[in-house]
Amino acid sequence: MKITTIGRGNVGGGLAKRWRKAGHEVTMLGRDGGDASDADVLLVAVPSDQIGNALRGVTGIAGKIAIDATNAFHGREGDYPSLAHQVKALVGGPVAKAFNTNYAALYDRIDEQRVPPSDMYAAENGAREVTEQLIRDAGYEPVYVGSLEQARAMEDFLAGLSFAIVRTGMGRFFYRCATPGSL
Repeated sequence: MKITTIGRGNVGGGLAKRWRKAGHEVTMLGRDGGDASDADVLLVAVPSDQIGNALRGVTGIAGKIAIDATNAFHGREGDYPSLAHQVKALVGGPVAKAFNTNYAALYDRIDEQRVPPSDMYAAENGAREVTEQLIRDAGYEPVYVGSLEQARAMEDFLAGLSFAIVRTGMGRFFYRCATPGSL
């Protein structure tokens, strides 16, 4: 699969490394933008207040499947129900929200785990299959939480409950969602 990451930081760069290891062709774009015409899927991994500027600086994105991995640490632009809805408005193709409830600082430790950690995601139908595949290829087990209407809850999870767990002394963590008897 051809993936273009829009953002080369901890999330974009970390996932690019994992996806390349899984056999994908990954192009990373930064602040200077670029062309994503060849991409099958886009990963948006930029500060929340830069989504508009970052996407406007990239050509060839119209109608593409996009995975939004952003969180609202730097606020929100416009009047969208979620950052994923903002991405949807700018790209126009099917959108998923994923990789925003995990810690990029732990990407190098995924393969050490006894079972794959979970990654929650919300997606429109046209983005669901690709998103599940890329979650697995990054080393996580996908946990579908519903349509894109759940994206705001996922954005609020990291800023709220997840950071509260970190502050209790546990530090950054993996999580696993599993049915009874499957662990």
